[in-house]
Amino acid sequence: MSTGSGADSAPAPNSHHDTVSGDATATTPGTAPGAAAGPAAPPRRGMFSSLRIRNYRLFATGQVVSNTGTWMQRIAQDWLVLSLTGSSAAVGITTALQFLPMLLFGLYGGVIADRFSKRTLLLITQSAMGLTGLALAVLTLSGHVQVWHVYLVAFVLGLVTVLDNPSRQAFVVEMVGPDDLRNAVSLNSANFQSARLIGPAVAGVLITAFGSGWAFLFNGLSFIAPLAGLLMMRTAELHKVERVPRSKGQLREGLRYVSGRPELIWPIVLVGFIGTFGFNFPIWLTAFTYKVFHEGAGTYALFNGLMAAGSLIGALLAARRASSRLRLLVGAALVFGALEMTAALAPSFWMFAALLAPIGMVGLTINVTANSSVQMATDPLMRGRVMSLFMMVFMGGTPLGAPLVGWITDAWGARIGFLAGGVISALAAALIGLILARLGGLRLKIDLRRGHQHVAFVPRTASSSSEQHLTAAA
Repeated sequence: MSTGSGADSAPAPNSHHDTVSGDATATTPGTAPGAAAGPAAPPRRGMFSSLRIRNYRLFATGQVVSNTGTWMQRIAQDWLVLSLTGSSAAVGITTALQFLPMLLFGLYGGVIADRFSKRTLLLITQSAMGLTGLALAVLTLSGHVQVWHVYLVAFVLGLVTVLDNPSRQAFVVEMVGPDDLRNAVSLNSANFQSARLIGPAVAGVLITAFGSGWAFLFNGLSFIAPLAGLLMMRTAELHKVERVPRSKGQLREGLRYVSGRPELIWPIVLVGFIGTFGFNFPIWLTAFTYKVFHEGAGTYALFNGLMAAGSLIGALLAARRASSRLRLLVGAALVFGALEMTAALAPSFWMFAALLAPIGMVGLTINVTANSSVQMATDPLMRGRVMSLFMMVFMGGTPLGAPLVGWITDAWGARIGFLAGGVISALAAALIGLILARLGGLRLKIDLRRGHQHVAFVPRTASSSSEQHLTAAA
């Protein structure tokens, strides 16, 4: 599955995770993405074009079942910790422990993903994830669960995720090939968000009627579906990607590769800020539910469902777009921060609830745009390491941000905690947007005349080749 020339899965250097351009261009495997000729407009594809591929259909079907279980466990886990401790900071600690391994070991997961068969690695990681759910179910249903048990299971799940995330991200192109990569990434997000609609609703009913243990049990059993899908795949139909042989310095090589490409490093920095400070929804939504609106688990599930509905819409819209542009990433991050600030100050329950769907839609747009642009800007031989860095920054920042945000939320209230996350996200988007514009040889133009675009970035005078790539991506 992972041997061969790699030509079939070599992404156009400036497409899915564009180096800086965000438009698809052709290169040969092993060359720098920026070395291609001028960007070519990719053909528009159907919203569900990736599903015509049998292997991807099997993968997507298994994922929607296990993702539903995962969301059930997330809701049950957060609510169980809050019930045991009454502390938003404790919820933040749980979240931090789950993502701490990604921060500590995330890059090593990418090195392993580049060396071995990704399908085999996924069979191992998905089995381990199912076992963590079953372990928590046994503890909870037997009445012996304590908060340190939840902390331990969250940390073990995080260790498994270190290997699962880069393997799963890089495996997508092996199933669908470079032409359908962006569509498949968007459909993966739609898949995840569809499960997010179902999982919290079912979890809310189960928790209210029977307790958290049954949600954990369903999650553990749900991993049978993706395991069956992986085993049923036709390996001969996978796009072959050359495995990277074991050698010294592969971790440093990946870091040097990213650091020399502004079209990779700055989107990763931006999602790092957003992931660390703007995506702490388990903390904020439990705090708003429990301490601001004085409601129960059903309302917490409702809030998660509203965000999921918006995220699903965002994913389907992303599946229709033919390319990922950095201006969309920066603009979405600015809007995301503004929406979080507005929600933090919302005076009523229903106004707060109504803002959750737009927040979910824009947040998903950030995720898909950054993910797809980085993947398509990366050489196939480096994709595992680059995506592990991407996920390490995006998810690994949570152990740093979650306890801090949880402490702010406990000390000054849910509104101040949510407001702080929105302010930091918006400031990071504005600063990185200006950096990308400067690197791309762009300047801000303001035109207040009727019938003209009032605010736009336009090219400055003669620019270098790297600036030209950034300008195309923007």
